[in-house]
Amino acid sequence: MELLKAKIEAVLFVATKPLSVKGLARAVDGSETDVRTLLDTMIVERNVDENGVHILQHGDDVQFVTNPHCAAIVAAFTDDDMDAELTKPSVEALTIVAYRGPLTKAEIEAIRGVNCSLIIRNLLLRGLVVEREDAIKMQPVLSLSADALCYFGVHRVEELPDYDTLHTNAKIDQLLAAL
Repeated sequence: MELLKAKIEAVLFVATKPLSVKGLARAVDGSETDVRTLLDTMIVERNVDENGVHILQHGDDVQFVTNPHCAAIVAAFTDDDMDAELTKPSVEALTIVAYRGPLTKAEIEAIRGVNCSLIIRNLLLRGLVVEREDAIKMQPVLSLSADALCYFGVHRVEELPDYDTLHTNAKIDQLLAAL
């Protein structure tokens, strides 16, 4: 198992985007069950304040990320224009997607009460949201990306403050049902 763990770390280290557990298992020539078990252990070991690199798990995808507590020093080091602060409207839209996603553009606009086209475009360009076709809604929906989890400084959306309460808010449910 130690050799498999080393392979998982090596692949996560060189991966430039999140990997599905299935894809990671294929890459390291291991079973999905063994990879999941090792990832659970590795997450407990790595995701502590003393480690500079954490493992982010978003749904079935995993990725090495910088410790959220090190964000300021990493941002200063990389000095990337896309790391500039988000505007208040962008943070609002991103928060809506975080707590209520996946959502259509129309649903986000209904909650915010204003047109969000440019804001959504900006969030997509920054890689903070991802867009996919939804077979049920028959239109694109936006979901939180792994980069957004890093932005919020959490490892899973369920770690966001008051997630359970806001994810199932009755007033918002009524508003979205009326669309």
